[in-house]
Amino acid sequence: MLNYPQIDPVAISLGPLKIHWYGIMYLIAFGAAWWLGRLRARRPGSGWTDEQISDLIFYGALGVVLGGRIGYTLFYNFSHFLSDPVSIFRIWEGGMSFHGGLLGVLVAMWLFGRKYRHSFFELTDFIAPLVPIGLATGRLGNFINGELWGQPTTLPWGMVFPGAGPLPRHPSQLYEMFLEGIVLFIILWVYSSKPRPRMAVSGVFALGYGVFRFAVEFVRQPDEHLGFIAFGWLTQGQLLSAPLIVLGMVLLWLAYRHQPEQAPPASAPKTATRASGKKRHRRKGK
Repeated sequence: MLNYPQIDPVAISLGPLKIHWYGIMYLIAFGAAWWLGRLRARRPGSGWTDEQISDLIFYGALGVVLGGRIGYTLFYNFSHFLSDPVSIFRIWEGGMSFHGGLLGVLVAMWLFGRKYRHSFFELTDFIAPLVPIGLATGRLGNFINGELWGQPTTLPWGMVFPGAGPLPRHPSQLYEMFLEGIVLFIILWVYSSKPRPRMAVSGVFALGYGVFRFAVEFVRQPDEHLGFIAFGWLTQGQLLSAPLIVLGMVLLWLAYRHQPEQAPPASAPKTATRASGKKRHRRKGK
């Protein structure tokens, strides 16, 4: 059995101002996405500018925070929301959902695409490799907070978490950090390093995350107020992840069925139109 490291969830305390590690993890996630986005933008033929990357991350951050909070409220705490609707605004009380954050980001990308006249799947293919590092830091934040622990285990790396009773438990936050964060990042970064058919990178992300999350849920303790949803083992996380597995397979099938030719890497919002002959002129995306 391993000792759980007692880390104060509050990283910095300045009088009434308290900065939590979980919040710092979000800042690291957005910073990493911005940096990785700039690296992808420097690939030949991308057409992205630093300003567009910054704008993209801003849209994505809004989608993550708003979607994550709304998703948690609707997917995991709906009964409490019905009795206290204002609770959805009390973000400082905790409660974020990946699946809600994903939906929020998709809406944000649709809005971003409308602004820059960029297709939806071009955007999702571009941002998919930027997401896993944020998933890794988020799970690390869960571990520091001593929350979302796993089920009891006799394995030598089991940990006794504060508030989870005396039994050693799976450090499921670290499992998710490794699989959904590090492993998925490597897969997506390597896979997207070469031209792929449109929708393929998005499909790999959806399939990869869905499979990893579904698997880890077998050893993760289900939410106390929800328990198992069905069959004595199906959790809410698995119920929400199963559609991602199906979606990922469908996107990959569509990508390679309808676009057998390799498509160019996801590029920036188009800023040029073709003119007749040898002349070309530029226009600004609005």
